[in-house]
Amino acid sequence: MTSTTPTVAEEIARYLQTGDTDSYHAAWSAPSFLERAQRAGADLENALVAEVSRRANGWQPPPALEAVEDLVAFTRGKTEPMVRGLFPRAEHDAVMMLVEKSVVFLTPSNIEKVLREEQWPRSAWDLANLYLGAIGADLLANDAPQILGISEETTCYVSPAYFEEDDPFADYVVHEVAHIFHNCKRRNAGLRETRRREWLLDIDFRKRETFAYACEANACVLRQVTKPAERVALAAELRDSFGTGDARVEPSEVAEIVRSAAARRNGWKVILERCAAPKRPRASPA
Repeated sequence: MTSTTPTVAEEIARYLQTGDTDSYHAAWSAPSFLERAQRAGADLENALVAEVSRRANGWQPPPALEAVEDLVAFTRGKTEPMVRGLFPRAEHDAVMMLVEKSVVFLTPSNIEKVLREEQWPRSAWDLANLYLGAIGADLLANDAPQILGISEETTCYVSPAYFEEDDPFADYVVHEVAHIFHNCKRRNAGLRETRRREWLLDIDFRKRETFAYACEANACVLRQVTKPAERVALAAELRDSFGTGDARVEPSEVAEIVRSAAARRNGWKVILERCAAPKRPRASPA
């Protein structure tokens, strides 16, 4: 029984349909593996960009997205209250600079650049489906997930569907930026790092999703009302309406944390205290 090496056209079709690629790039002919990889990467990338453009078919962004003149300023407006509440004053600017560079909104003007700059073919394929799903176009695969964004390391890719979200306690940008704080080391933000302070925030591994959901809901509460009594009343509504469908969190715990945060002047500290990793004991002197 003999196996037949697929053609370049067949490998491109397989990639567009599944996101899978041949790690050996056997369909491409070149003197070395490196050259085969380069040719394969270029062909797959070009095919993906062309297919996304074809399916998008001149799609125009929703009015809410078109109304945003400066997406960096928009990101700052969404996340700055959280940064100011969780970090000391001396670290605000450094953390905000990191956040502003970490959030990427997918739009008709940047989708090609984003796809071409993505290092991994599978990740580019996922981003393509994220974008196509958000604009109502046919996905590359019927089982591609319907989500508002994708996070990779310290970068959050946000779909245009974000601007049509109507849940009063939902904000994908705040949620994913909250995850950056425990995924990013202090030195990557230009801050001093020590043996006991390695990460921007030391969040208990078991509480990371709880932390992100609590930050998300708290940001929404603060955005809608200003008086303490109003914040507490709105946070109480979360207890009846909040449901993540996420097995990693207990909705009642998130609701209780947000209610407690609403009653405090700086509720962000309440969230941090409830989700922080246990303090490590100091080493005993020899």
